Amino acid sequence: MRLIPAVLLSLLLAAAATADESPLRSLQTSDDSRGWNAVGKILLGRKGFCTGTLIGPQRVLTAAHCLYDKDSGLRIEPSQIQFLAGWRNGRAEAYRQVRRAVPHPQYSFGGLEQIERVEFDIAVLELDQPIRQPSILPFATGLRPETGDEVGVVSYAQDRSEVPALQEVCHVLGRQPAVLVLSCNVDFGSSGAPIFSMQGGVAQVVSVVSAKADVEGRKVALGTALQEPLAEVLAELEAAEPARHAVPTVRILSGGTGGGAKFIRPGTP
Repeated sequence: MRLIPAVLLSLLLAAAATADESPLRSLQTSDDSRGWNAVGKILLGRKGFCTGTLIGPQRVLTAAHCLYDKDSGLRIEPSQIQFLAGWRNGRAEAYRQVRRAVPHPQYSFGGLEQIERVEFDIAVLELDQPIRQPSILPFATGLRPETGDEVGVVSYAQDRSEVPALQEVCHVLGRQPAVLVLSCNVDFGSSGAPIFSMQGGVAQVVSVVSAKADVEGRKVALGTALQEPLAEVLAELEAAEPARHAVPTVRILSGGTGGGAKFIRPGTP
C-alpha cells in the first residue's frame, strides 16, 4: 500500500523507538481476559468477522468497512451482525444482536485510495440490548497519541479467531491529521480492533485498526484517529434515533467479577 511521503518520513524518524515492542499474548483464560471482556468478536453473517469494542452499554466501536460485503460492496444488514463480548474458546461473556449499524457519513467503501478511506473508517453498532455486567466494562475513548507514543492492541485475527490476543506495547510510527501508522501486529479479522493508550493507569481507546500495510518491506497497521470522526458518527446515530420498543431479555451465558484493564510491561512478574 502506498503511503504519502510525510507519513513515511515520520515512520523512519520513529523507527528507533520500537525496539521494546512486546509479542502477542493469547488471552486464553478468564484471568488473562479480566478487564478486556469489552473487546469482542463481530460476526458478519457468513462473510467473516471483525473485532469491536464496547464504548457504552449499548454501543460497539469498529471499522466502517466491516459493514460491507467485500465481494458485492453492499451493506450487510444489521440483523445479520452479532457482537460476542469477550469471545474465547467457543463461549462469550455476552451475546447481542445488532439493531443498527452506522458508518461515518463520509466513509466510501468504493474509494480508490485506501489511505484516504482510513480517515473515516469507523462505525458504531447499536446493540438490541445493553450489556450491564461487572465483567464487561465499556472503555472510554482518549485523545489521539503522538508519534513515538506507546500504545497497545487487543484483537482477533484469521489465525486466532477463537481467542483474542493482547500486544501490550507497540508504537505510533507516524501520523497524518486523522490517520495513524502503527507498529502493532494485526492481520485479517483485526479490522475494528481497539488501539489503547494508558491514561492515569487506565486503558482508553485512541484509535481503531483500519488495515494492515507494507512500507518498504516493513509490516505496519493503519489506524483511524477518533476524536472528531467518532463524534460525527455518534451524532448520526442520535439524529436517526428510532422509537424504542420492548424486546426479549437476552440471557447471559457466563460472567464474572469486574476489573479494569491494565497493561503489564514485558518481564513484569
